[in-house]
Amino acid sequence: MKKYALFVFVSLGSFCAHAGSLEDCRNVFAPGAISGNSEVLCRKSAIDGNARAQYYLGLMFDVGRGAKQDVGKAVEWYTLAAKNGDAYAQANLGLMYANGRGLSRDDRKAVEWFTPAAGQGLAPAQFMLGFMYAEGRGVRQDDGKAVEWYTLAARQGLTTAQYNLGLMYEYGHGVTQDDGKAAEWYTLAARQGDAQAQGHLGLMYTKGRGVEQDDGKAVEWYTLAAKQGYAPAQFNLGLAYTHGRGVKVDPVAAERWYTLAANQGLLDAQFNLGQMYAKGLGVKRDDNKAVEWFTLAAKQGDAFAQANLGMMYNEGRGVKQDVGKAVEMYRLAARQGNAAAQSSLGLIYAEGRGVQQNQALAKEWIDKACKNGSDSGCNEKIKFKF
Repeated sequence: MKKYALFVFVSLGSFCAHAGSLEDCRNVFAPGAISGNSEVLCRKSAIDGNARAQYYLGLMFDVGRGAKQDVGKAVEWYTLAAKNGDAYAQANLGLMYANGRGLSRDDRKAVEWFTPAAGQGLAPAQFMLGFMYAEGRGVRQDDGKAVEWYTLAARQGLTTAQYNLGLMYEYGHGVTQDDGKAAEWYTLAARQGDAQAQGHLGLMYTKGRGVEQDDGKAVEWYTLAAKQGYAPAQFNLGLAYTHGRGVKVDPVAAERWYTLAANQGLLDAQFNLGQMYAKGLGVKRDDNKAVEWFTLAAKQGDAFAQANLGMMYNEGRGVKQDVGKAVEMYRLAARQGNAAAQSSLGLIYAEGRGVQQNQALAKEWIDKACKNGSDSGCNEKIKFKF
């Protein structure tokens, strides 16, 4: 389950009735040494029933500043503050229920606390309420309601809400699909440094969706996201350097960005690296590295990687030749409809190379390969008179 951080309140705003005590509470979270006097006065104000001081005291116990960390006590003080109407306490209590932290996970209770906080205009609570509606957690799933709450939070400048709202418009969830609106919201979030929004915005410039097609701008946004470690942007940046879109062709840069994405488990990057090393595309051919990357992608179920790995085992490239292992990989890819694997598998059975000859299986796979558009499969069909 995705975890969310605490909503930390540091502005006194209009809460001036107890200005002194609230200033003391805030001082506990200010940079530098903690004034013991501030801590004592904040506690006194909380005990006297001030909701904002109760929230701060809960926060002290929650993060272990000004008090020994004690999530149970944090829940107690948040609850008192929340019942007294403090929006941040309500939101943090909602998070604790949503994340199952300090309390048994209870999505309905989370929604119960997010709702009053959101109603008071607290943007993070509005976002979380939108998220709960989008996921159907604690409430009946309702994309329309999710959009309503995301919009309120996004208009206050909350980056995560802007990004999620962009997704809703891009895919038409809860609103009429609108690439232009999606690009608008992604742009707002991207300008605030959100890596996912930057990556999505780059893709929209690549495809000319909601914005005028511009490979240069796509690369700008991909680069910002990629430098933050966002794997899809790293992969797309690798593609840009591979094909010279928005930048000059640079196989070294492509390999570097693919590797960063592949090391995070991105399947497409793993497969592309396998191809580069297997064929020597812009890098020195290295069958061992090709096998390594194809193997990782194949384990994730990628049919193309499985087919290529089958070929490496069949030919003994980068690994000891093993027709049995080749058949295993070809079969995995063939069952997913990969025509090249179907053709290769049929040929192995037809010739009985490394396996018992089986004309029935040969015919089955060669027929499928030909129907799937494989020229070699169709040629084999003629050759073996299937």
